[in-house]
Amino acid sequence: MIAELLRDWQSFCVENNFVGIGSTRKVYRWENYVFKVNLHEIGYLQSQRELEIYKYMKKNDFGKMFAPTYYADEQVCIQHYFKELPMYDYQSFDINERVGFWDFPNQFEECLELLDTKFDVFDIRDSSNYGLNNKNELVLIDYGMSKTLYETAWVPAAENGEVPQIEIEVCEACGIKKSCEFTGKKTKICAV
Repeated sequence: MIAELLRDWQSFCVENNFVGIGSTRKVYRWENYVFKVNLHEIGYLQSQRELEIYKYMKKNDFGKMFAPTYYADEQVCIQHYFKELPMYDYQSFDINERVGFWDFPNQFEECLELLDTKFDVFDIRDSSNYGLNNKNELVLIDYGMSKTLYETAWVPAAENGEVPQIEIEVCEACGIKKSCEFTGKKTKICAV
């Protein structure tokens, strides 16, 4: 199935399948798959990292806590789809500071400790990195950014205006409150 998806991945990355956007990747959904299209080299590095982390965690009995990453190259990463956690007041939140309708999977803290010590994963408690499985248990869906990559590549790129920062604001172009990109010049434009 993955080989078939790879042949036609661009045909799935259309407006009707749009799920979300970050500063380095744009995400589309088709059936039970997401296609993370790399917008910047940092996105590619995140995707490669997700593939590496998922393979390791699956071998070490933590695989069910992660959206399976099936493929990653310079253009796209293919993962299993999980419905993302909702934002509150257009904001993500620390997963341990808000009670919700979700459950923490067994060995959750042990898994996060391993992500921190072995993989240097950044911002792993932010709700925007989580989805829910069919048991309403948390599943990591965005787990490729390391602290080192963030500090040495993402921050300088953001400061130089090479990667946008995404926030919910009133768009200067259309006047609607939605995801907007802030470049180094602080211009607010629609992210979609």
